[in-house]
Amino acid sequence: MFDFKVVSESQETLARAGLMNTLHGTVETPVFMPVGTLATVKSLSPEELWDTGARIILGNTYHLYLRPGCEVIHCFSGLHKFMNWNHPILTDSGGFQIFSLAKLSKISEKGVTFQSHIDGSSHLLTPEKAIEIQNDLDSDILMCLDDCIRYPENKSNVKDSLDLTLSWARRSKAAWEYKIQKGKALFGIVQGGMFKDLREKAIHELMEIGFNGYAVGGLSVGEPKDMMFEISEFTLPRLQDTKPKYVMGAGTPEDLVELVALGADMFDCVLPTRNARNGQMFTSWGTLNICNSRFKNDTDPIEKECSCYTCRNYSRAYLRHLYMAKELLAYRLNTIHNVYYYLSLMKKMRKAICRGEFLAFKKNFYKKRVPFET
Repeated sequence: MFDFKVVSESQETLARAGLMNTLHGTVETPVFMPVGTLATVKSLSPEELWDTGARIILGNTYHLYLRPGCEVIHCFSGLHKFMNWNHPILTDSGGFQIFSLAKLSKISEKGVTFQSHIDGSSHLLTPEKAIEIQNDLDSDILMCLDDCIRYPENKSNVKDSLDLTLSWARRSKAAWEYKIQKGKALFGIVQGGMFKDLREKAIHELMEIGFNGYAVGGLSVGEPKDMMFEISEFTLPRLQDTKPKYVMGAGTPEDLVELVALGADMFDCVLPTRNARNGQMFTSWGTLNICNSRFKNDTDPIEKECSCYTCRNYSRAYLRHLYMAKELLAYRLNTIHNVYYYLSLMKKMRKAICRGEFLAFKKNFYKKRVPFET
């Protein structure tokens, strides 16, 4: 059965460490979930992903529904066997991808009618359909369909969008109760733009409906960074403390540290994998651009203190050579390092929370982050 419990709390901040039990394993929080858009975290095998420290990944409902399609995945009884990942999987509802990728879309109370970005075919995604797709994917954690609002947007439009999201949340919960086997979890998504009264309305009504966890949506959509933190600081403490709190789409290492301090438990973002493919490597000091000519003869690893497979075996010079030559191995080795860095950062934060040293960890984190000469 799905279960979450807090095992340690920071006395100086709202940071907390927890255990989240799912049908496919236990996840220690705070946790970062690598994004597996098309049943793969780009360039990594499931075995490599596990070796980086990943214990839960995110799958994209929209992408998997369009390609390869639920009928294919159903032949394997779900994503776990299809992609050879016998560990927890969270799937988003598809709302954000429709918002950002669909060629044409039309939103109504019924759902979202959209054209596929792949072939232009027309589809209708309803709250019930989103639950059905995620059930076919055999997700451990399912997300309600929500309406993603642009930033900036006027309050009247944000309120209408929130009302639709709350209506869809009720329908998602009803469909989940009807279709889903015991042990799986459904998370509600808090929307409301940058308006605190609308966020409060969302929190109140979602907790009244009742979910296994709560996500903070509608952030990292172009708003100023200080506004993202302000809305998170307002929202996170008002969510039920006995349930996991998930900030969707965040972000940079600094984002993760700040949001953990505000009480967030779960994160996902494409930054570690996307930046790896662009030659940008995360380190404790900052970002290292591997294409820079100063690394041409550099015999050091990306980071001497890092124990990932890439840093144990390869030099900056070799990684630069691969990247400049556009060799496919560059993407794999760079991604191994970046994903490992993110997951190690989460482990260090959890350890600091459990030791009662999170504030000291946070101060030391920023002390190290001097501009790296790239």
